[in-house]
Amino acid sequence: MTTIDNTAFDTLLAGRPLMAIFRGLGARRSLELARQAWSLGIDVVELPIQSEADLEALAAVAEAGRAEGRVVGAGTVVAVRHVEQAAAAGAAFTVSPGLDERVVRASFEAGLPPLPGVATATEVQQAMALGLTWLKAFPASLLGPAWFGAMSGPFPAARFVATGGMDASNAGVFLARGVRTVAVGSAFEDPEQLPALAALLAER
Repeated sequence: MTTIDNTAFDTLLAGRPLMAIFRGLGARRSLELARQAWSLGIDVVELPIQSEADLEALAAVAEAGRAEGRVVGAGTVVAVRHVEQAAAAGAAFTVSPGLDERVVRASFEAGLPPLPGVATATEVQQAMALGLTWLKAFPASLLGPAWFGAMSGPFPAARFVATGGMDASNAGVFLARGVRTVAVGSAFEDPEQLPALAALLAER
């Protein structure tokens, strides 16, 4: 069986403590927010794909991202057909809420580094047994910052992206616990959050 990995995130997320998620906002609004994120220095953007409109938005943002040297991925990838749709729309990687080996392998074989979701030691162990080192901890706000310290003991090679309930008020706490990247979503709809996110980036 083909050996898989997602070490591409070593480069994709290197020095990038924040990632933006824009869910169900349509192409126009997603582009506006993506450019806003890029202007703040948040180079990596994820667009969940749960409808045809989401795929159109992904294609538009991915095209704009390529023109500006930004990285755009597809989120909520829970089936092999979603991997195919993500690739067709120009995504650079896939993100899933859970761990599904079929989705992971399809993504890797399509040239899209997979970032599967985990929430337990069992899932972390299973993902790493497949060859994955970068994992999405979801829902991070419910798992809590201490979860990451607990996982670092048995799984020192694991690199986590914290997703779910993240914003400027708690991102720093998770980063301080060893999280490599924090993914924020609705914070971009709140003007008061933007200066705080910019300040957080300036500290890194």
